[in-house]
Amino acid sequence: MTVLHNEVLIDAPRSKVWGILSNLEALERYDPVVLESKRAGDSGEGVGSERHCSTANGGWFKERVSVWEPQRKLEFALYACNQPMKNLTHSYRLEQIGDRTKVSQVMRYTMKYGLFGLLMDAIMGRRVADRQIKVFMGGLKRYAETGKSK
Repeated sequence: MTVLHNEVLIDAPRSKVWGILSNLEALERYDPVVLESKRAGDSGEGVGSERHCSTANGGWFKERVSVWEPQRKLEFALYACNQPMKNLTHSYRLEQIGDRTKVSQVMRYTMKYGLFGLLMDAIMGRRVADRQIKVFMGGLKRYAETGKSK
């Protein structure tokens, strides 16, 4: 299993950052990789709520909320995709530091395709995933601080 850690300090209150991260349809506004993010099902918040997303590279993924602790913790678990990853979760911890919010993200995943997938992850997958997370975190920071979409 690959585990990636990233953090960003955002010049916005925790309530605002939570409002952005927990809005299942907002992802397309600040993640440059995501073209469309749509809520699936009846619930738009809480454990079990889902979203379906399409990406700029022709990919797609479906995920559901697995942890929901308002203004503290949020976790998404991937349950379907056309990407080479499986068993993927990404969790967020929000911490108020003065007038700013520290967002810590942990992504965990395994690769499809057995030994070939492990090799693919070692050669490029981990670096690509970490780079995309950094782009995502930068987009979140910009959107929270300025309100400007990607």
